[in-house]
Amino acid sequence: MIVCCGEALIDMLPRKNPDGLTVYLPKSGGSVFNTAIALGRLDVPVGFCSGLSTDFFGAELKAALDASNVDLRYIHSSDLPTTLAFVQLTGGHASYLFYDENSAGRMLSEDDLPEFQDDVAALHFSGISLVPEPCGSTYEGLMRREKDKRVILLDPNLRRPFIKDPTSHRARLRRMIAMADVVKLSDEDLEWFGEDGSVEDIAQRWLQLGPALVVLTAGDKGLVAYAASGKVEVAAPEVNVVDTVGAGDTVNAGLLAGFHDAGVLTKDAIRDLSAADIRTALELASQAAAITVSRAGANPPRRSELAQSA
Repeated sequence: MIVCCGEALIDMLPRKNPDGLTVYLPKSGGSVFNTAIALGRLDVPVGFCSGLSTDFFGAELKAALDASNVDLRYIHSSDLPTTLAFVQLTGGHASYLFYDENSAGRMLSEDDLPEFQDDVAALHFSGISLVPEPCGSTYEGLMRREKDKRVILLDPNLRRPFIKDPTSHRARLRRMIAMADVVKLSDEDLEWFGEDGSVEDIAQRWLQLGPALVVLTAGDKGLVAYAASGKVEVAAPEVNVVDTVGAGDTVNAGLLAGFHDAGVLTKDAIRDLSAADIRTALELASQAAAITVSRAGANPPRRSELAQSA
């Protein structure tokens, strides 16, 4: 099983009513939530670890996870409210305004964390849950606790207006990068780190810190992965982009699903990936993300849709 660790929230999506006025439609979402949903739809055993509210939004989030076959045993429930994220779409690209104070997800502490069963092979960390306290420290502590036992995938997935102390957050992410086996990020996120040198220079430095694989996404330019054995590139499929909500989250799921399919989700195997295994995972991730961006909102594909689009 792969357990996705981080936020679930309600995206308030802009829509036009019959009078042409902007209204907001509540939809289940959140970066880590989206990846869990995508993995479940790709028929990969997946669980979710987070703080969820017992309010009616929390009930909707649990129902959506359950509908995509996501295991709920590692969720911590509380009567604190659900995080809300208001979304603005500009040219198909999303920006966010978060209401997260004293939420069920934000207030998750290390005392609330579960003990994982032996069937958990990998953990995924991402999203806004890595930024505020106490949950940011909680997830960092969870990664530190589990890093020697399970494969770790980290996606910084930055929401810049949400990051009030960039220096502190960079320090946290660099600590987490050093503990991760796979780091996936966008070209825009890489720029935020402010490191010197080319993309390849930075990727090679990060590989020296600890990860076995660094994967960079660049929208319609495709994916590129850096490992000790070399570089692997995959082009993005041509597709009519409706919006990019959930695209990176789907890439995370595609990578993990590809590694699961290949039987390489172990600490030893992930550090000895072949170029063929890397390419297969990148292709699955790219294909799945292309379907996600071709329709509105974070609506990742099922495994059967990948076969139909091949």
